[in-house]
Amino acid sequence: MSPSPRVVAIDGAAGSGKSTLARSLAAALGLPYVNTGLMYRALAAAALREATPPDDDQALVRLARGLRFIVRVEPPGELEVEGYDSSELTSVEVESTVSVVASHDVVRAYMRREQRELGNRHGAVMEGRDIASVVFTDAPVKLYLQAPADLRAHRRAIERSSGQGSDVAAALGRRDERDARTTPHEPAPGAVVIDTSELDPQRTLAVAIEAVRELAPEMLGSGPTASGTST
Repeated sequence: MSPSPRVVAIDGAAGSGKSTLARSLAAALGLPYVNTGLMYRALAAAALREATPPDDDQALVRLARGLRFIVRVEPPGELEVEGYDSSELTSVEVESTVSVVASHDVVRAYMRREQRELGNRHGAVMEGRDIASVVFTDAPVKLYLQAPADLRAHRRAIERSSGQGSDVAAALGRRDERDARTTPHEPAPGAVVIDTSELDPQRTLAVAIEAVRELAPEMLGSGPTASGTST
């Protein structure tokens, strides 16, 4: 695998704060933000649209090949999946299906190739479940976020703003179990572990920027943090 000097890899369980941190850190560093979970969510949504069984791995790969992943380089520079909006990708139905869809080796192999291509193209702050441990093992900065399950479920329910907090918590619990079978809940070698239980988003960002400053100070050269405006 080729070096990835402009990739920050962020892993952690669902609801641990990965997306909030990754988006703000990407802005601070002047890098695109890639939420790899959206890729699996888009595939789950496609399977629901097409009534494709979530355990049919070959059919899922065929659907994945039809998805178009776009990373906008200009601000805000985030990953988009053509034809899918946030309300569909964050639905309870997708939440309940995505871990099954993402559990297949052939599906993950296809998505990982796509993720490497996206990250190598322009650099990225990339978050998911196995970014530091599998996709970008050579990333100069690896972060792992953790928080208790009840807090993560509470955050996810607020994030969804659906009024279905119990449904979201149940779906998150099922997802945790499935995710753990696919990708263990543990940090990659060399990852900086950040417990977000007592940290607000701004403090979490500050801790992450300090990790970048220590591990890859050259990455701070072009973003707003070079002048201290983001911390």
